[in-house]
Parts: sequence; structure tokens; C-alpha cells
Amino acid sequence: MGLQIKEILTVAEKILQDSGDEDCKRDAEILLCHEMCYDAKKIFMNWSKEIDDSYCEGFFDLVQKRAAGTPTQYLTKEQSFMDRVFFVDERVLIPRMDTETLAEAVSNYLKAHKSARRVLDLCTGSGVIAITLAKEHPSLKIIASDVDAAALNVAEFNASKLGASKQIKFVKSDVYASFKTGFGGTTFDVIVSNPPYIRTDVLMTLQREIIEHEPLHALNGGADGLDFYRKIVGGAASRLRKNGALFLEIGYDQADRVKSLIDETGAFGAIEVHKDLSGHDRVLSCTLN
Repeated sequence: MGLQIKEILTVAEKILQDSGDEDCKRDAEILLCHEMCYDAKKIFMNWSKEIDDSYCEGFFDLVQKRAAGTPTQYLTKEQSFMDRVFFVDERVLIPRMDTETLAEAVSNYLKAHKSARRVLDLCTGSGVIAITLAKEHPSLKIIASDVDAAALNVAEFNASKLGASKQIKFVKSDVYASFKTGFGGTTFDVIVSNPPYIRTDVLMTLQREIIEHEPLHALNGGADGLDFYRKIVGGAASRLRKNGALFLEIGYDQADRVKSLIDETGAFGAIEVHKDLSGHDRVLSCTLN
């Protein structure tokens, strides 16, 4: 006799709980849904169904990998962002909910400035910002860049998967290094970025899942966490159209320091701070004078 769904989940939750997984119940359910190609509703509608041994073996292989520290998203190859499902693997950071604050801020700006057409997304990673904006604003033309060719491959796959390829051009670039003023001499209505912003000395204090599996170069913001902001802010004015907007995701404690970098250019007007759902400073935005 095989194990029932409710029994297999109880065993898996205990394994994950003992490994220190704070989301053991949720992770067990996600992994079982993935293994059986079920959604959550179908899992609970079949609560007492017995599972074939082949499914049990595959499921517990995933559970053991999760218990050993592999993030659930890398096991399922999926992460939801702004109600869309993106492909992720260890070539890219796992998109965080905090970054939805950035996508929402830019999207709201574009709704209020309907003439804005050209967007530059720096440090695109898995492409969630560029693709989200493309899907929500079909008239946009977006350049999405990253220094990491492997990450760009993931972003291009996501754009194709979600039907945004025609709106987005992907470019390998270390911030503006591959760009002239604007792109091919053209300036942008919006520059947006979620750059690496963790201090180098903090990287190895992060969670095991991050240190062992996520690409740390995509988090490393240098000695003070501001290396990428200096590059992005320093080159933004020459690549934005008059009254163009700059949007930056920041660490919860970085608002004042990044504001100072923006103010030092003398090129931008008032800086707006956008808070995430936890009430932390998460995004800065400003417009070119």
C-alpha cells in the first residue's frame, strides 16, 4: 500500500522542519505540486489519494535537496513575480517580492506619462522588470542589459516564454559600458535598475541558501554597497531625455546615501522614496531637470 498525499506531506514537512526550513509546510506542498504536476487545489481535493512509488521517490529526492539547502525555486525552476511565472535557475538571482515595489513604481509612472516609450533596464538578471513592464505597457521599447551572458540567456528565455521578445532587446553590458549616449545615440524616457547592493563584507553572512546557490556577483555592491549606484547615477543624466525618470531599488538602509549620490550630480529634481510592504525604504525615483 502506498502513502496518501496527507501522509507524504506530513513526513516531508518533518524532514524540512528538522533541516531548519522556516517554510517547511509551504515548501513541501510546492514540491509535491511540482512533482505531480498538480496545483494546490488538486492536492487538497485528493488529500487521501495514494501516491505511486515513482512519484514518492521523485518527491523525496526534491525534499532532500531542499533540506540540504537548495532553494525551492531552483528545484521547481519557477518563481512568481507580479502574477507571472518566470523560469529561474542558479544562473540568476531568485526575484524577491520587494522588487515588485520597483516594478509597480515604474508602471505607475508610465501610466501617468503615456508619451514615455523607451526604457533602459540595467542589471536585468532574470528579466522580471523588463518583461513585466513590456507586458503591462505594450507600446514600450525596452533595452535590458546585464554583464552576465548566462543571466541574459535566462532573461531572453523568459521574454520568449511570456511573449515579450518583440518589445525587448537584450544587451551584454557592464552598466553603460556597451552604450554610447543612450543606445545608438538615442536617449531614454526611463532608466530602471535593481543593481547589486550588498556590501562585500556582508555577503558571507547571508542565508546558506543564498551563499551556496545564488550568484553572489549579482549581489555584491562593493565595499560600501554603492559601487553600482555610482555608475548608474553618474551616467544617467546623459542618457535620459529631458524630464526623463530614474528608478532605483535600494537596500532598506541606503536611502540617504543614494540620495546624496543623486544630489551631487545637480541634474535631478526632488527624490521620491517608495516603501515596500514591510514599510522599508525600497525604491528611489527622480526626474531629470
